[in-house]
Amino acid sequence: MNAEAILGPWFTDRAPVLQAFMATSFTWLVTAAGASLVFFFKDMSRKWLDGMLGFTGGVMIAASYWSLLAPSIEMSRAQGVWPWFPPAVGFLLGALFLYALDKWVPHLHLNFQTEETEGPKTDWHRTTLLVLAITLHNIPEGLAVGVAFGAVAAGIPGADLGAALALAIGIGLQNFPEGIAVSMPLRRSGVSPLRSFWFGQLSAIVEPIAGVVGALAVLYMQPILPYALAFAAGAMIYVVIEEVVPETQRDRYTDTATLGFIGGFLVMMSLDVGLGS
Repeated sequence: MNAEAILGPWFTDRAPVLQAFMATSFTWLVTAAGASLVFFFKDMSRKWLDGMLGFTGGVMIAASYWSLLAPSIEMSRAQGVWPWFPPAVGFLLGALFLYALDKWVPHLHLNFQTEETEGPKTDWHRTTLLVLAITLHNIPEGLAVGVAFGAVAAGIPGADLGAALALAIGIGLQNFPEGIAVSMPLRRSGVSPLRSFWFGQLSAIVEPIAGVVGALAVLYMQPILPYALAFAAGAMIYVVIEEVVPETQRDRYTDTATLGFIGGFLVMMSLDVGLGS
């Protein structure tokens, strides 16, 4: 499938940083679309929420390999270095980056009680802590999309517009349930629909910022690209294992969450293989 034909010149003729900004703005808007459901529903079944969170994890795991680690290995080989070294270093640094943020920034994972707040002790409101948790989650997603589009613009061997598009679509799809997962519990707890929506979409506002940073880093420091791709992968895997999976295992709908994970993995794999070169 020709990604250029799908996007058209209105997108492909744009500057690479603007492409990254547009792609990550799309993922942010999908989050807002998910959060907007609070205007129509006050609650949602925990079974559905766990299934959607599982879908999110599946997309992130598949994207980490097909959209990030596999290209990183190919580009490392093309640069004439050990093909495993840049991916391994970048992957480790990405995981350590999220580990550090996890320890330094107060936050509260979905489905966890207030006394289970992680990071430095604080008296911040539960709503703020929930939004911060999802914001940390979204940083590597924005970086991944930005790096992918920056690599295409820089003409890096192995970088493909179709794969970058697939990554943006996949991240967007899994952002829809994220918006629901943040806003719906707030609405259920008595927060107004407007405030619930506001906090739900706010959690993804970091993605366009991270996307621009990722694209700029690749354009001006091309040799780091294999490391940058693996960095985003390591950060995403850390989020899935440390946050998404535990959140789906705290109720009786673990099978639903697992099937959601399988579905998300298949969707992201199909997008990447179908749209990539």
